Amino acid sequence: MDKNYMRTSQGRENHDSTEDPESPVKGIIMLSIPSVLSGTGMDGKKCSVWMFLPLVFTLFTSAGLWIVYFIAVEDDKIFPLNSAERKPGVKHAPYISIAGDEPPASCVFSQVMNMAAFLALVVAVLRFIQLKPKVLNPWLNISGLVALCLASFGMTLLGNFQLTNDEEIHNVGTSLTFGFGTLTCWIQAALTLKVNIKNEGRKVGIPRVILSACITLCVVLYFILMSQGIHMYAARVQWGLVMCFLSYFGTFAVEFRHYRYEIVCSEYQENFLSFSESLSEASEYQTDQV
Repeated sequence: MDKNYMRTSQGRENHDSTEDPESPVKGIIMLSIPSVLSGTGMDGKKCSVWMFLPLVFTLFTSAGLWIVYFIAVEDDKIFPLNSAERKPGVKHAPYISIAGDEPPASCVFSQVMNMAAFLALVVAVLRFIQLKPKVLNPWLNISGLVALCLASFGMTLLGNFQLTNDEEIHNVGTSLTFGFGTLTCWIQAALTLKVNIKNEGRKVGIPRVILSACITLCVVLYFILMSQGIHMYAARVQWGLVMCFLSYFGTFAVEFRHYRYEIVCSEYQENFLSFSESLSEASEYQTDQV
């Protein structure tokens, strides 16, 4: 354990021992980020179990969306993605929003998007805390947090306001998710190269730059095809875009494997540190040892 952390803990114990036992006591939760690791990685070094969070987000969200797709195809709501061309009739192009527009697929779609939004928000907060003590100018890190939070909010709009129920709000959710999601990818790619955690900045940053470029290209191509009414190809591009997004999130496992996030519960006293001060202090004693 970090020596600074031990001294901080001892100082708090001495402070608590001098407090008036009759003073009111309230609960406070402090999030600390010691670099204590568990598990074993492929390189023989120990890895934190938190590396599985972005992987779970990627795998379960991908699986959920494909389940929605297959339900919609089975119910003859959309054409399969491998259809040669779109024929006139009841079926629609296999857009994700159309696949999840009607029950039972809409129920699964709503649940998947809500869970994805929650996990993306957790990843955003943990990533912000991870980079906070390492960036000199915090505006880029704060921008990444805000952008990903807005993209997460857009996911909830997509999942809870189906296209036929409220098209305007649904399209707002689409714009938030794709727009701020793309911005998040570029910000995190820049932070990866700049911070260079464990000297892995280039190894992780270059694939993120490539994925960010692919995502940007897919977004531009998607809206162009939509405006031209080429819906089958636009739907395929949309699926490729979403899979690139999810793959990008999975890459956070590389950096998360170096950190363990834990919640420390302590008694609150009048002169005890505030939550923000405790969080800042926790960031200061964070180490980079593997």
